[in-house]
Amino acid sequence: MKGFNVEEIRKDFPTLMQKVNGKPLVYLDNAATTHKPISVLNAMQDYYEKFNANPNRGAHFLGVSATELYENARERVRQFINAKSAREIIFTRNATESLNLIAYSYGMKFIDEGDEIVVLISEHHSNIVPWQKIAHMKKAILKYIYLNHEYRLDMEEVQTKITDRTKIVSLAQMSNVLGTIFPVKEIAEYAHSKGAIAIVDGAQSVPHMKVDVQDLNTDFLVFSGHKMLGPMGIGVLYGKKELLEKMPPFLMGGDMIEYVEEQTTTFAELPRKFEAGTPNVEGAVGLKAAIDYIEEIGFENINEQEMELTAYALERLREMPHVKIYGPIDLKDRGGVITFSLEGCHPHDVSTIVDTCGVALRAGHHCAQPLMKYLKAPATSRISFYFYNTKEEVDIFIDSLKRVRKWLGYES
Repeated sequence: MKGFNVEEIRKDFPTLMQKVNGKPLVYLDNAATTHKPISVLNAMQDYYEKFNANPNRGAHFLGVSATELYENARERVRQFINAKSAREIIFTRNATESLNLIAYSYGMKFIDEGDEIVVLISEHHSNIVPWQKIAHMKKAILKYIYLNHEYRLDMEEVQTKITDRTKIVSLAQMSNVLGTIFPVKEIAEYAHSKGAIAIVDGAQSVPHMKVDVQDLNTDFLVFSGHKMLGPMGIGVLYGKKELLEKMPPFLMGGDMIEYVEEQTTTFAELPRKFEAGTPNVEGAVGLKAAIDYIEEIGFENINEQEMELTAYALERLREMPHVKIYGPIDLKDRGGVITFSLEGCHPHDVSTIVDTCGVALRAGHHCAQPLMKYLKAPATSRISFYFYNTKEEVDIFIDSLKRVRKWLGYES
């Protein structure tokens, strides 16, 4: 990897330099949230020290500066995902809010009784629960696409579930549990052929791979800043302009209006129509800085580092007789998320014990209970990589995992 030095990169992340329980922190929970480089922290501090103001409301220097920073961040996001227009970029709190916005604005307006909404069984709750609610309220039908024994999709199953009655197909580009990368471009194309729109949850994909919304031809894309080195509290909703213009506002209040009379209101144009109230300027500033950092590292380097770590971790885990892995074993169309169970050990016990060695991993249902039921696994453990992780950290994790069964009274 030309110009990629993970040890130098790690110096940019203060959180990674600390010790936990007297041991160096081994952070393997990046699918939940990522750590912030100094450049992101500095950008947010710089905003508060020099430019803090309420944007779009004042003609003074600080107000104008805050507006420029906010809109510059929007344009940076547009470039990052290759949207046609910055007006197609809506800032939200996170991917969950973005999905709710689509559900309650587009879904409530365009879904009718008997229509179908199709999702994958592997979806995060944020891409299931809103559609359950819309289906119930509109008397529509919520259908699930199931995975094959390799934790992947068969297009035959996709074509069976998406029908002429389907109006919405919503799926994650990459599973937060299995690590599987799904063929969203092909699925979007098939959805369009049936007259449906396609929604892509990019929370797990956008931080790790180049996502081009025009190439995917998806109608909506959502993602969160905190999963890609940015701050919490800032998310993105991309939507095709012609669809956003037809949708009613999700939240009502200041800054999303054009003119208010005693009994009537007209709404502002895109994107302000969907951004009610004082916006999260510092979050947008931090997200822009995060995008700058990611592109400086380069997705080629990010992918190469993560796949090397994933291959190594899968190899080490498969050497352990009491470990079961959920997700593709081969590296084709998969990301740096590995979910597993350790025979006889509850995932919460696994997490607590490896934490004594400084290792941070995830335990539970990962906000994907329908998938857990489908896998017949009430809870699992999960590690997830980002480009700042190392092989040495994988070794520490494996050594800590070997201790778990012994601590719980097993011979090995």
